Formats: sequence, structure tokens, C-alpha cells
Amino acid sequence: MKILSIDSSTEVASCAVLEDDKVLGEITFNYKKQHSVILMPMIENLLKNIGLNISSIDGFVCSKGPGSFTGLRIGMATVKGLCQGSNKPLVCVSSLDSLANNLAYTSGLICPILDALRDNVYTALFTFNNGKLCRITDYMAIHIDELISIIKEKNSSVTFIGDGTYKFSSKLKDSLAECFFAPTHLNIMNASSLGQLGMELFKEGITDDILTASPVYLRKSQAEREYEKKKE
Repeated sequence: MKILSIDSSTEVASCAVLEDDKVLGEITFNYKKQHSVILMPMIENLLKNIGLNISSIDGFVCSKGPGSFTGLRIGMATVKGLCQGSNKPLVCVSSLDSLANNLAYTSGLICPILDALRDNVYTALFTFNNGKLCRITDYMAIHIDELISIIKEKNSSVTFIGDGTYKFSSKLKDSLAECFFAPTHLNIMNASSLGQLGMELFKEGITDDILTASPVYLRKSQAEREYEKKKE
């Protein structure tokens, strides 16, 4: 089975093609370029360079968030268009699951953190047991101090990954005894990690409805919050 995986949930734009347990190719940019401008050319270049076309793809995987509201909408709209045009199935995977999967076989807690502004983060806690990624908390949009308190209660070492590490690394080091951080080459979203998780879902016969699938934001957009304040 060949799948095309796309992630645009953060400033990173990434696409990959996987065939069963093999990554055939991947393109990733982390340079503040507009997803709406570069995403389709990235996909076209990737397919061209590995000698495939959209009709060769058996299924599509996209990130459902949390992350950038605009980025998520662009990515999901792009993938839905490809699915409808090719009549192929869709699987949506959490961006937090994808980040945690970058740290497969890490001992202790795995904690992806995406910056949600105003000292808040999108996060969840994971462990990797018996060759499988296991989420042990809900997906959360919480203040960084609340996350630290939750981790302290677990009484375990923890490895952080994601763009939130750049902003909060000093605070996390000062607050937690056994605190580690993912290396640079793993510390970004990549479509191959997302695609691996999506491939597992496809093999289990799990897919999403193209018409009803939607991003998971975890919190309201700033525009929605400001509008609600005006109504009060």
C-alpha cells in the first residue's frame, strides 16, 4: 500500500510517500513559507522525483491538529481535495501523536509541546511500551505551569519535543529533575512519522469520513475569543 502523508499543523510544511514499511521520499521545509503557496508544489515535486502520480496513491494521511488554525485548514482542505479527486480514503492523525512517534523507544514519559501562545501549550503525555506508542492523558491546551505540575505527579523522567521546547526549555529544566529534550533533527513535525501512524490505521481498516473530518483545535481561535468578549 502506498500512502501520501501531509503535515502543515505548524510552521513546518512536510509531505512524504510511504509504501508499507518503507519511506519512498519526503520533503520538509521549516522556513516560515506560506503553506498555501508551497504545499501543492512540494507534493508534485515529491511524486515526480519518485516516479509516481496521484493515481498511484492508495490512501492519504493528514494532521488533524492541534496546531496552527490556518495551517490545519490548508492541509486538510488540500488532502480532502486529493481524496475526492482520486476517490481514495483518508486517515487523520493527531500532530501530538506524530511528534511523540519521533521519539519511539524512548524510556520514561514523552511529552510533545506546541506553543499555543500566552504561556500555553498544546500537549499530551505518552509512553512507548512493547513496541507501541501509548497516550496516557487527554489532549490538552493548558498553561505551562499546569503541565509541569502534572508531570511532577507522574514521578518519572520526561523527554520533550516540539516547537514549545525552544520557548520553555529553561523553565522546564529548572522545574523538573529528569528533563530531556529531543535532538534538533527530530524536533520538528515530519510527514513520515505522521504517515507511519496513518499506515497502521489503514492496516486496521480505520479511515475517516472525508465529508465530516475536521481539525481538532482544542481551543477557540483568537478571533472567536475576541468576538465573545465583545458580546459580553
